[in-house]
Amino acid sequence: MIKIAPSILAADPLNLEKAVRKAEKAGCDWIHVDVMDAHFVPNLAYSADTVRRLNQVTDLPLDVHLMMDHPETMVDAFLDAGASCLTIHAETESDTGSLLTAIRSRGRMAGLALKPATPLETVLPYLEMTDLVLMMTVEPGFGGQKLDARVISKIRGLKDMGYKGEIEADGGIREDNLEMLVMNGLSVAVMGTALFGQKNMEKCVRRLHEIQDGQQAL
Repeated sequence: MIKIAPSILAADPLNLEKAVRKAEKAGCDWIHVDVMDAHFVPNLAYSADTVRRLNQVTDLPLDVHLMMDHPETMVDAFLDAGASCLTIHAETESDTGSLLTAIRSRGRMAGLALKPATPLETVLPYLEMTDLVLMMTVEPGFGGQKLDARVISKIRGLKDMGYKGEIEADGGIREDNLEMLVMNGLSVAVMGTALFGQKNMEKCVRRLHEIQDGQQAL
C-alpha cells in the first residue's frame, strides 16, 4: 500500500499539533517535516525542537527532510529529537556516504534526496547505504508548486534498477496524478496542500490508499 506522508509545511503553523492529530485520525502513515536553512533553499522552516515536540504528540514516524548546505552540523540534533527517517541532499558538498552510514548507525532510516534537475546516476554510489530515495518533483523550498513530469522517468528508472528501499516523491502530488506515480514505482507520497486543504482528510486518504490496492491487482 502506498504510504501517505502529509507535509506539515502546508499546515497552519499556529496549530501543528492539531494538524498532526488530524493526519493520524485520517489514517496517514508518516508525518513529513521539511527543514530549510534559507541557504540551500530560499526559505526557512523548522528546527530540531519542532521535531522533538511533534515526537511528543504523535506515534507516527517522523520523516525529516534536511534541505541544508551543511547537514552534518544538524544530523545528531534531529536524530536526538526523534526523527524516524532523516534525508539529506545529494547536491551538498558534505560526505554523503559517511552521513548516511551515521544515520543508519543510530537505527534510523537514511534517505537521499535529489532536486528535479539532478541526474539519477548521482545516487548510484549510495543506494546500498540508503533506505529511501526522495525525488523532488518541484524545486524545493516552497509548497503549492506544479509537479515536474520529467521526474517520473527518474522514479521509474530507480525502480527498474531493482532498488529495494522506499521511493518517495514530494511536490505537486495530488489525487489526480498519484496513480501515475504509483504505476512508475512510487511507494511514499508526500502531500501538503492536497491533504490539508481537504474538508474530509480521512475520506481523501482512504481513496489514496485504494489507488495502490488497485495497482496491485493489475
